[in-house]
Amino acid sequence: MAAGPTTAEKSGTQKPGGSSDRQPRPEGTGGRFRPTGLKLALIAVGLLLLAGGTVWALYGSTWFRVEGVKTSGTAVLTPAQVEAVAAVPVGAPLVTVDTDAIAARLREELPRIASVDVIRSWPHGIGIEVTERKPVLLLEKSGSFTEVDGDAVPFATVTTPPRGVPRLVLDAAASPSLRRFDADRLLAEAVRVRSELPDAIAKDTRVVRLSSYDSVTLELTRDRTVFWGSAEHGPAKARVLTALMKATPKAGHFDVSAPSAPASSGS
Repeated sequence: MAAGPTTAEKSGTQKPGGSSDRQPRPEGTGGRFRPTGLKLALIAVGLLLLAGGTVWALYGSTWFRVEGVKTSGTAVLTPAQVEAVAAVPVGAPLVTVDTDAIAARLREELPRIASVDVIRSWPHGIGIEVTERKPVLLLEKSGSFTEVDGDAVPFATVTTPPRGVPRLVLDAAASPSLRRFDADRLLAEAVRVRSELPDAIAKDTRVVRLSSYDSVTLELTRDRTVFWGSAEHGPAKARVLTALMKATPKAGHFDVSAPSAPASSGS
């Protein structure tokens, strides 16, 4: 019996001698559409036109130019003061405004500013977000007051002291502390004491008097005084002082320099 055709012969994929019936696939196409040279050129032209239009819109047109400035976050400063120093170039293309330079100028010329963000507000504005320093102590000299913030930074001099901010009196000129701690370090210690006072006691504090590194005295309302000692162990001293004032509400003097052995006296 004659043998039937092989599987390869049935499928037509193999001819005698090993040749194939299939037509060769054009090299390099992979069966996918490839754009012609003309289409590639048109795509390139389109991209160039798009890029050129974008550049023109940002730099040459009137669509994205600075028309106004909005300032927020001011308390003591006014928006007009901030904007005068910012000197935003109204009418300039928004994309060309140097926001970092404006922020640096504001921090340098207005030391009351603790931080500032200058942002582009598309399509026509510049936004200035200000955070002002808040005074925690006042240094009095020749009838004026220098405000000191919570980082021990003196930042502004005013003739009228802000309400609720205690004065700092430095009586350390003859103190041995100055051999180890300069005036800036002593100022930082005074700020540290002030920042660790309980709110109720801070509200009643009128003067923080520093005679040396380890001799800080608080002068409160109703002629009361507190000998705080050094700035060490502030949270423990604050807790002890609060309890001591509750236990002896008529006392006039409190000593928490050694929080493990507090004392009160006077009436």
